[in-house]
Amino acid sequence: MSEDIETVTLWRPVGPEELALIHELGMRGFPPRLPDQPIFYPVLSEDYAVRIARDWNVPRSGSGFVTRFEVKKDYLDGHSVQEAGGRAHLEYWIPAEEMDQFNAAIVGIIDVTKTFP
Repeated sequence: MSEDIETVTLWRPVGPEELALIHELGMRGFPPRLPDQPIFYPVLSEDYAVRIARDWNVPRSGSGFVTRFEVKKDYLDGHSVQEAGGRAHLEYWIPAEEMDQFNAAIVGIIDVTKTFP
């Protein structure tokens, strides 16, 4: 693999259950989506991920975490950025059936950058 791989930094807000599954995957991928989760939503800014982790995950599960990771740009080029309720809320919509390909496009490990509360 070339060291000149172009990547895009993405963030994902997660709750404690999803974080445990990420740990089980060696911090190198995200778990398959549940039947009621047809889309995987990584976001383009840490601020947006913080808001979701703090304001949604904490009330739902008692804690929230922000993860940061690098994804190969050539994989993401096949997906468009979606605006979810405002220009500051940008995310990719990855179909659940593409999780194996998405995980294969992650370069390096998934880092936890913030923990709430």
